[in-house]
Amino acid sequence: MKFSTLYRSGKFGLSFELFPPKTAVGDMALIRHVKELMKFGPDIITCTYAAGGSTRGKTLDVATRVHATHHVSVASHLTCLASSVDQLREYLDEAAQRGIENIVALRGDPPQNESRFVPTKGGLCHANELVTLIRTEFPHFGIAVAGYPEKHREAPSMEVDLANLKRKVDAGADAILSQLFYDNEDFFRFRDRCGTLGIEVPIVPGLLPVTKFQQVQRITSLCGAKMPGDFLQALQAQQDHPQAQAEIGIEYAIQQTQNLIHAGVPGIHFYVLNMSQAATQVLQSVSRPG
Repeated sequence: MKFSTLYRSGKFGLSFELFPPKTAVGDMALIRHVKELMKFGPDIITCTYAAGGSTRGKTLDVATRVHATHHVSVASHLTCLASSVDQLREYLDEAAQRGIENIVALRGDPPQNESRFVPTKGGLCHANELVTLIRTEFPHFGIAVAGYPEKHREAPSMEVDLANLKRKVDAGADAILSQLFYDNEDFFRFRDRCGTLGIEVPIVPGLLPVTKFQQVQRITSLCGAKMPGDFLQALQAQQDHPQAQAEIGIEYAIQQTQNLIHAGVPGIHFYVLNMSQAATQVLQSVSRPG
């Protein structure tokens, strides 16, 4: 199933994002957790890769294995980083040959210890250029792009960030997957502003349930997401109690997810960090549209 088909069908879409494990032990754990996640009937599984594209080949391996084992549609992330246009074409060719139907098209974050994006010689500078390449030369792919309810950290203003998003949509994106957030009002404002600009493709909220406070603190510091004060204080009060942190985080994620569903979102995209427990507890506790 392609993004275009899923989110325009009126069906509530469920997707999970994975990343390629670094070890054989991680590979075995991922197989186990994906099996658990499949019990909820996801429509699409996406797979990312490390900054700089160092695990790009492994991304295709993971996506292909998930597709072959569970007969679920998959999406590979693809960034402009560290690739010429010819190398991007080669990757897209291989993805198509492996039966991958969807691409999450991104500019890409600079590698660790680098402060800004530097385009590769013969490469692309912006995600909208990547969308144009895919839509023009590989039109059979479904395409999702990233949206930022709290603004991309490099954008000078929300207005500039939304203009960048509209360029990606106008280039041919089928859907927007949002960056993680913890205040639904941020997402609703973002959705409304997109509508005002004439962005009409489905906007899918991306959620990361908190199970380890320090881990999520690091992630939110990198992407610029913030936590509501009461939620943050509750987690801080349990910094020495991992189980209590997870209980607080999952209960918050349940309420956040149910509120989004009631607000009519077209689906939910869970950042599962290659684990299944948190998403399982959330999905067992909410009422999804049929």
